Amino acid sequence: MKRFVSLMLFLALALLPMTGLARGEKGETGENPVIQSAVTEISKYGNMILSIPGSDLLAQGYDFGDMLKVTIAGKVYRIPIGDNYADVDSGSMICLVTIREETGEDWVSLAVNMGSMANAVGAAVKETREDDIGYAWIFRAGFSLPIPVTLELEEKGGYYDQWVMHHLMRSENREDYPELTDAEFANFRMIRMGGIAPERLYRSSSPVDPDISRNRYADRAAEEAGIRTIINLTDSEEAMRGFEGYSGSYYSGQHIIALNLGMEYESKEFRTGLARGLRFMLDHEGPYLLHCGQGRNRTGFVAAVLECLMGASEGEIVDDYMQTFRNYYGVMPGSEEYEVIAGNNIRRMLCNVFGVEAIDGADLRFCAENYLVSAGLSPEEIGRLRDILSQ
Repeated sequence: MKRFVSLMLFLALALLPMTGLARGEKGETGENPVIQSAVTEISKYGNMILSIPGSDLLAQGYDFGDMLKVTIAGKVYRIPIGDNYADVDSGSMICLVTIREETGEDWVSLAVNMGSMANAVGAAVKETREDDIGYAWIFRAGFSLPIPVTLELEEKGGYYDQWVMHHLMRSENREDYPELTDAEFANFRMIRMGGIAPERLYRSSSPVDPDISRNRYADRAAEEAGIRTIINLTDSEEAMRGFEGYSGSYYSGQHIIALNLGMEYESKEFRTGLARGLRFMLDHEGPYLLHCGQGRNRTGFVAAVLECLMGASEGEIVDDYMQTFRNYYGVMPGSEEYEVIAGNNIRRMLCNVFGVEAIDGADLRFCAENYLVSAGLSPEEIGRLRDILSQ
């Protein structure tokens, strides 16, 4: 089973004639024209269908992942171009380009994932009727078809990284990953780089939360590794103990701290919580396990900070972070997805937190020390942390 959808770039559309394209003056970038279009129809679900065909929009130089400024009735909305509702989060707007040669579909619509664009911009409300269609759109004051719409490029590729991320798909069924070991399916692995000793520090998806169907595999891997101390970054104590099967798990018999952290890594709350977790490590024996839900975001960040502290290279840190995307989505080194995700996630994450322009060439050990000091750890505690991870 494929675990990520191929990116449909429609490069050949750049050769299509620009028929029916309403041209305007050049946009702010000087590359893509401002397009004067109009809403000609409102669909059953509140999508606002535009007069410009999708192939014309792409032929004019616009592409998936571009960020638009869309003006409707004098109001400006920031909307990315995509080809699927799921390219944006629930409740967010999207400029959908739909091109299907087999059915002859070729249009652009403004939509809201799990919502109604017509309602969102205040243009119309749907009224239920007892007729063949079963509904009618009632326009609010100041609106009637056609509704003028202006499309203008705000940032070329401004949403591209997120668009790639939203196109990743994974399965929760073990049989869909025959090439992975049980531990890899659970995103469980030893962290072995820099000065970190073998069999001291591990990372994983949750060994107790059944949400992504990997908890039993992660719990078994933790037992096989002899894990003794666990830093649960994501759950509260109550939530952790409330998971079905918790009391019978290997996990429940170990030293555990439940930190209930969010993902605002620069916030005082996160740093203070992380310091509590690291002090808990200092007070308990290893091997140690870091985990959140998927073992991706919070776990990836904390693992990276410790890897930096212990002298790992930039390449080792990125490779460890990206192993999660290989395990879940089959994203392989050298692919476009790999470079986009690494750049938009771990590299950008560390740059923001460490206050550097690039992690390649930065003194990552020094940066990690400063971050942990800002979290409240003393130099003596940081020294002890190095000691327990290196022995």
